Amino acid sequence: MTNADDVRAVLARVRYPGFARDIVTLGLVREVTVQAGQVAIVLALPTEKSEVIAALDADIAGAVRSLPGVAKVEIRRGGEPARAEGSSRAAPLPGVRHILAVASGKGGVGKSTVAVNLALALRARGLRIGLLDADIHGPSVPLMAGVPEARPRMVEEKKIVPIERYGIALVSMGFFLDDRSPVIWRGPMVMSIVRQFLKDVVWGELDVLVVDLPPGTGDAQLTLLQEVAVAGGVIVTTPQDVALQDVRRGITMFETVQTPVIGIVENMSEYVCPKCGTHEAIFGTDGGQRESAALNVRLLGKIPLVGDLRASMDLGTPLVASAPDHPISQTFAAIAELVVAGLEHQ
Repeated sequence: MTNADDVRAVLARVRYPGFARDIVTLGLVREVTVQAGQVAIVLALPTEKSEVIAALDADIAGAVRSLPGVAKVEIRRGGEPARAEGSSRAAPLPGVRHILAVASGKGGVGKSTVAVNLALALRARGLRIGLLDADIHGPSVPLMAGVPEARPRMVEEKKIVPIERYGIALVSMGFFLDDRSPVIWRGPMVMSIVRQFLKDVVWGELDVLVVDLPPGTGDAQLTLLQEVAVAGGVIVTTPQDVALQDVRRGITMFETVQTPVIGIVENMSEYVCPKCGTHEAIFGTDGGQRESAALNVRLLGKIPLVGDLRASMDLGTPLVASAPDHPISQTFAAIAELVVAGLEHQ
């Protein structure tokens, strides 16, 4: 006869709608009981979308009914997702109206480039902006902002005063290192630094604090999402399939802790030849568009691969600040408009 272990085994083959991971791996199956051919399953879901719930219920019922001796399947909601368990700790950051997380499932997709230019585009709208570089192991914001040698000062109670550049308040681990010092730290130390950068910094009054997260779904990400109330997330990807797979993981992370995803930015959408103006989709075509449609998440914009953008970041003169009329700067301005709308509607 079928038992609870058998049921969990088939549930491990049921994927969360739109994602590659199964509901057991994601920790959504809270309880399974089997009695006289009746199976009761308790789920803790990170969504209230009726279409997602209906699709998941259908997949679960079909999988479980394939087991011998199962006459009835009952699916209930119960328990709380991960974010709700720690929600009492996730308080707003004093003086900060919105916290916006910029994330990517993998490295090398230009996440920090997007974070810096997006922060500048938000500043250009007249908003008070801070930028926290939470990539402790690979901080790049100081170089991209043109202040690699800057060192923050401390005030009373050992509070850090951000570096100001282009009208934005900046904090980064890079301000506390030289250009050859590696950060070889385990998770608890990374978590401690992220907490310090959030709560022991004189951020002042901000409309938006943009947080440039490291790639993946590790300690820095979870610390941010558990310590403070994050208004929304932006996922950065390239059009290629290997990057898009990781987009799903990033969105799952935000959903699991009940943080809304405002949208996806497709970086390096195509290469634009500076001499002939030819456009070439070297990383694939419309991957971000397809993924956003599949996951029901808005595509905020596409950033092409152009030499001007790369050079401006290497020089510490981001295009949005140094060339606001550049087509790339205008694209970031349009993305910023959608981000503001998303934050205001949360």
